[in-house]
Amino acid sequence: MPVTVTGLAFTPVKGLRLRTVEALAIGERGVIGDRRFYVIDARDRMVNGKTIGELSAVVASLDGERLELAFPDGRVVAEEVRDGAPIRTRFYSLMREDRLVQGPWTAALSEHVGQPLRLVQVSPGRSAIDRGALGGVSVISRASLARLAGEGDGAAIDVRRFRMTVEIDGVDAHAEDAWIDRRVRIGGALVRVRGNIGRCLITSRAPDTGVIDLPTLDMLGRYRGETETTEPLPFGIYGEVLEPGRVVLGDAVAPVD
Repeated sequence: MPVTVTGLAFTPVKGLRLRTVEALAIGERGVIGDRRFYVIDARDRMVNGKTIGELSAVVASLDGERLELAFPDGRVVAEEVRDGAPIRTRFYSLMREDRLVQGPWTAALSEHVGQPLRLVQVSPGRSAIDRGALGGVSVISRASLARLAGEGDGAAIDVRRFRMTVEIDGVDAHAEDAWIDRRVRIGGALVRVRGNIGRCLITSRAPDTGVIDLPTLDMLGRYRGETETTEPLPFGIYGEVLEPGRVVLGDAVAPVD
């Protein structure tokens, strides 16, 4: 059975709901426009759906320099992106220099979650991807999702819980783990797989609402807790882009060495 791309997703704003698409343009730093922005709290710390589940209900779209946020109550806030003042933020355990964004999004996000938030744009050549400030591409297989579902009631698990770039089909459960340290062709792009993706509480939240409704960490722990991998509770892989290219649903996926 050929291995093919069966799902593609990204979001311009880290922590907001993933958008599923039919094609993605992958540049040197990962999907173009992916996680170009992130959200910080009043203490200048990056926040996402792990700590503020309500962010998952907001959908971001970026058309050129026009950023649109659609809220669950029907409000749509859109404007051209304008850089604000430089700011030093805490991004997980790291400190980084980026820029605040001027516009209506800060007030709208703060009202939506009930606490002060601000929108930040990453510095040129950087990304708000979790693993590496320069960005990358992540991959998960349908078979791995089905295997995880077997640890619960068997109901299908929405891949968006895991916030991956590429979903594939045509391999056994967790066969993608064997691609670590190898080059993999994904459509028109070439990626070197760097490691597993360890999982956190955000995967237990429903991808449309942010409500905790599935014990994904317990489920993973039952059969992956002792797996020898690059990160604990592994589910999926990530890599760096060696050759940019376009990826479309149905494209072939294969290691090349």
